[in-house]
Amino acid sequence: MSTTIEDSPHYCMFIDGRSVDSSDRYRLINPATNAPFATCAKGSEVDADSAVAAAKRSFQRGDWKNLSGGARADVLERVADALEANGDDIARTASIENGAPIRVSRGFAVDTPVAHIRHFARLARDADQETPVPEFGTSAQTAFIRKEPIGVCVGIVPWNAPLTIAVWKAVPALAAGNSVVLKPDEKTPIGALALAELFHAAGLPSGCLNVVTGDGESVGAHLVSHPDVRMVSFTGSTAVGKQIMRRAADDITRVALELGGKSANIVLDDAALDDAVDGAVWAFMLHAGQTCESGTRLLLPDSLHDRFVERLIERLRTIKIGNPLDPATDMGPVISESQRSQIRGHIESGVAEGVTLAYGGTIPEVSDFGDGFWLSPTVLTDVEPHMSVANHEIFGPVLVVMRYSTDQEAIDLANASMYGLAAGVWSTDSERALGVARQLEAGSVWINDWHNMTYHLPYGGYKQSGLGRELGETALDEFMEVKAITMDSSGGAEPRSFAGVLSTPRTIQQTG
Repeated sequence: MSTTIEDSPHYCMFIDGRSVDSSDRYRLINPATNAPFATCAKGSEVDADSAVAAAKRSFQRGDWKNLSGGARADVLERVADALEANGDDIARTASIENGAPIRVSRGFAVDTPVAHIRHFARLARDADQETPVPEFGTSAQTAFIRKEPIGVCVGIVPWNAPLTIAVWKAVPALAAGNSVVLKPDEKTPIGALALAELFHAAGLPSGCLNVVTGDGESVGAHLVSHPDVRMVSFTGSTAVGKQIMRRAADDITRVALELGGKSANIVLDDAALDDAVDGAVWAFMLHAGQTCESGTRLLLPDSLHDRFVERLIERLRTIKIGNPLDPATDMGPVISESQRSQIRGHIESGVAEGVTLAYGGTIPEVSDFGDGFWLSPTVLTDVEPHMSVANHEIFGPVLVVMRYSTDQEAIDLANASMYGLAAGVWSTDSERALGVARQLEAGSVWINDWHNMTYHLPYGGYKQSGLGRELGETALDEFMEVKAITMDSSGGAEPRSFAGVLSTPRTIQQTG
């Protein structure tokens, strides 16, 4: 790069409809080069308070929440159009920011967000705010169910797919009429900031969408504990999710949590071998294994194990590791040096426990990118259920392979995890595969596929993989309160049906 860091872009926060800088700033690091490419405002608890106050004011003003669903949908559609029109630049910046190959960034930062924004717009347009309850009470009684926005919603966004997940947090909340504060991961703030700017340009009133950048330990924790926040939606590790639940408990703040995973990918003995091998690579290698629902536990029948592992390694040898901006690149770096060190620590722990390092586990040489955070795809075999690598979320390009003998043993192995985010089954027998899928404790189960996270279907986890669901036809409900309203227009002409209540005074009188 010919420019110095002083000449590079600087990103400010977005609060109450305008860019807000801070006296403190930090550098954004390109994972492929380990070099700074921009600076960003480092927000504080004061900035978090300002953002919540702006969101609360905008909600109380009502100029957004009182719009019809159709009017809100129009704004969402304009944002989707603008995001699509600027897709090339947004995808390129996303690759620089978190190291994902440009083909992946196009999906994570453009195609998926655009499709999902349009989905949330349709939900807003089609939603009935008030629904009559048929055949309620007497002829003079009526009732209806009313859905209302909660208020100030906080979305805490991770670094692996920052724009997609910012959309999952902010857009359904806005579609429902709420005001939002986003806290992106400090390593990848650009997507959330771009989203806020696009919404502002599309006509969203000031204060309805705010972005505070900075450390999770200070800014994020402060937002979660803020008494004016009514809802927190978080995607990240299970450990941090537990901390958020504890902090939210003081004010009984609603939480939605999409947390960790150790997803089991079951290959049945009748699977189409080549398809299943490619599928297993796809399941654990997307974005260098840095997705929560990666298929990182591969369960193989004894009859296929050796042949499958051999073909899997042959396939991994064809993976092109390199410049994320090269369309031919299959795999980029991991996000940081600390993340790479943690991944290698898990590999070393597994080997110490007795697993076999069947492939990878090394730092590859990448031409012209020697200082990046590179790590080769890694396959660990001879893994037993009690071993740490079989249970801990590694969050990197590491696959653990386990043997099984019967379908029921595979199901039991898959379910023997504190996580339950996703699972997969590979088979040429649809009924057999469905029989296995129905017994798996996971929020998403894919048969002969992986990463099929379409907006048509709810997404979330069982057990310690989270609470609540994103996407699907009820996505807006996570961000709404439900109110029951009844009305009696009889004027007292019809008898009440509260005999037990009416008898209470007589009972008291008689016993007095």
